[in-house]
Amino acid sequence: MKQSMMLIPTKKEAPSDAEALSHKMMIRAGYIYQVSAGVWSYLPLAYRVIRKVESIIRDEMAKAGAVEMMMPALLPADLWRESGRYETYGDNLFKLKDRRDRDFILGPTHEETFTSVIRDSIKSYKKLPLVVYQLQDKFRDEDRPRYGILRGKEFEMLDGYSFSANQAGLDKSYDLQAQAYRNIFDRIGINYKVILADSGTMGGKNSQEFSAPAKIGEDIIAYTDGGYAANIEKATSKFTGKQQTAEPAKLQKKPTPGAHSVDEAAESLGMDADQILKSMLFVARTGEDEEPVMVLMRGNDEVNEAKVTDALGCDDLELADEEVAVKYLGAHPGSLGPVGVGDNVKILADNYVKVLVNMACGANDDGHHYINANIDRDFRVDQFGDFRNVKEGEIAPDGHPLKFTPGIEIGHIFKLGTHYSAKLGAKVLDENGRQVDVIMGCYGIGVTRLLSAVAEQTADENGLVWPDSIAPFDVHVIPVNVKKDEQVKMANELDEALTDAGYEVLVDDRKERAGVKFADSDLIGIPIRVTVGKKAGDGIVEIKIRKTGETIEVKQEEVVDTVKILLKQLADQNQN
Repeated sequence: MKQSMMLIPTKKEAPSDAEALSHKMMIRAGYIYQVSAGVWSYLPLAYRVIRKVESIIRDEMAKAGAVEMMMPALLPADLWRESGRYETYGDNLFKLKDRRDRDFILGPTHEETFTSVIRDSIKSYKKLPLVVYQLQDKFRDEDRPRYGILRGKEFEMLDGYSFSANQAGLDKSYDLQAQAYRNIFDRIGINYKVILADSGTMGGKNSQEFSAPAKIGEDIIAYTDGGYAANIEKATSKFTGKQQTAEPAKLQKKPTPGAHSVDEAAESLGMDADQILKSMLFVARTGEDEEPVMVLMRGNDEVNEAKVTDALGCDDLELADEEVAVKYLGAHPGSLGPVGVGDNVKILADNYVKVLVNMACGANDDGHHYINANIDRDFRVDQFGDFRNVKEGEIAPDGHPLKFTPGIEIGHIFKLGTHYSAKLGAKVLDENGRQVDVIMGCYGIGVTRLLSAVAEQTADENGLVWPDSIAPFDVHVIPVNVKKDEQVKMANELDEALTDAGYEVLVDDRKERAGVKFADSDLIGIPIRVTVGKKAGDGIVEIKIRKTGETIEVKQEEVVDTVKILLKQLADQNQN
């Protein structure tokens, strides 16, 4: 491919709103173009990378026994009403109407659609287990698109689904997909961790997330040197609380003007922050039902909403606003507490609250707190549990201290069970002739966000550095001066020889200065650069490894073998 024939609009500077390294370099290297906030065009180089990723995915999916198909992006709202997600999915859902005023959505995911196809197509366990998948654009109305293509309104995903008549079938499909995902990410050459994760709006209870450590990661990975790894939403640590032995003192109400946070209340009352109860009011929704729930935490511990949601078994959990707080408790957030709260509000408390004596808490009276509040005597707790975010340095279940790193979610697999099949009526006859709900698994990879994740891990101050497995081209051949016939002739000969050897080659045939060509080459990030310069007359070229910057001189007839060796070395490094 001649570079003069490709659309590669490189730039010297990144746009001012580009925060992440991957965003800056993909713009500067001419890979992406912003059409609107969160909506991107993938220019030829990026499109080639995407196709390489898709090829790896298709290969590993075939090995795992998964079959590719395609679903529509435009979906009838009634299907999502059947599952209940039309109402619960939130503002991220793109909703629209056709000319006959029928409700549709742009699919952010396709559980309902795949389930309906299986419901209407398969009636017997003999046709199961079955794993199907698609590579398709998804649509989510992100409130704050950011980091370029990492978090956008339209993006490509692999979403796959397994359908089984029994648990053994689900387990087998899940394990095969888990291994396929490892193979995919290993072949791509991205650094990742497999972590315990929360299923969120997808439903189901068992899930694993594949997360790529990166500075711009919006998730926090809690991990240890012993091999434990979990999303912060699922991470746990060993309970180290000790029962306090002080005698319960008399409950007293104290004025605390201007004290709205735990630290402010502690300062106003002259108490340690860990003796202050943080009282958070939420609204839990399941279907059309909603229930106020107060969650009690120790001091400056943070509420883990995913853990609370799991404990309640609700569809959605939302922090109550001031109006709701006043409605149920008669006070604003910052002055809330459990003393005197009626049965209409469910009260959950973290395990660390259980061991406290003589706590301080909001008095449900603006500007006032109670001191010497005690469980059972002064307030009730309906349910204790682990409802807090772990902290760095705490001891994980494997006995090692927890470490934190930000991570980018690049893949997620779920054991959905019958979450969707029961709601949508997807049943089959089992081997005993009884109708049973189909048992489902769900498997997703963010294809386009993988580009950002890889770039974030590998790019440097000069540009992108693609792993050889997904680079848009294998070799970048640069004749320094296209006015020199011997350089052009050698470049064309190298192009032909490398292409015949099975490599994809980009030849910079532009009439640009050498400095411009080299800068653009570094930006583009092709693994191997072959420079045809002043020594062309002697049959010698320079080969540069983009990842390390190492350069070597070789004879023209040695180029193909040298490229083969270097790319093999790079591939081995990526696998490790």
